[in-house]
Amino acid sequence: MAQAARHVAAGGIIAYPTEAVYGLGCDPRDGDAVLRLLALKQRPLAKGLILIAARYQDLQPYIAALPARTRSKVFKNWPGPVTWLLPARPEVPCWLRGSHAVLAVRVTAHPLAAALCRVCGGVLVSTSANISKRPPARSALAVRRRFGADIDYVLSGALGGLAKPTPIIDGCTGRVVRTA
Repeated sequence: MAQAARHVAAGGIIAYPTEAVYGLGCDPRDGDAVLRLLALKQRPLAKGLILIAARYQDLQPYIAALPARTRSKVFKNWPGPVTWLLPARPEVPCWLRGSHAVLAVRVTAHPLAAALCRVCGGVLVSTSANISKRPPARSALAVRRRFGADIDYVLSGALGGLAKPTPIIDGCTGRVVRTA
C-alpha cells in the first residue's frame, strides 16, 4: 500500500482492485498523470473520469454543495458500489470532468480501494483497467499483460464481487446512465 502511494505522489499510474474490475488510478490534481492515463486507455478527454474516495468529505473540493434531497439519495448508497454524477465545482479541471458540468464520484466500500484512497491523500482517479471499448482487466496479471511497464505499480487483491462495473446514476435527474 505504501509503495502504491509513493508512486501516486510521484505522478505515477497504479492499478488496483475495485468492486468489479481492476482500476487504473492516479492523483486527480496531477494533470500530467491524468493525461498519461487517458493516453494509455486511448480514452477521449471529453468523456471525463471517475473519482473515488473513502469518505464523502474528501470529495467536497471537487463537487458543488448538494441539496438535502440529493445528498439523502446519494448517502443511501455510500459507501458502496454506486457512482453518482454530481455537479462539479467550477474550478475542477477538464481532465477530470471532460466536457461535462458534472463529475462522476463514488465513496467506495471496497476495503483495499478505500485504504488506498486514505494513504494517497483521500481521492483517486478510478477508471477501469482497459483500452477504451475493450473488456476491463479482472486480475493483476491481466493488467500487466495489457499495459506492461506503462503502469507504475499494481496492487494485487480480491475484487469486490460485482459482475460488471458500478452503476452510474445522474444525481440531478435520477437517470441511470450505466447499469451494473
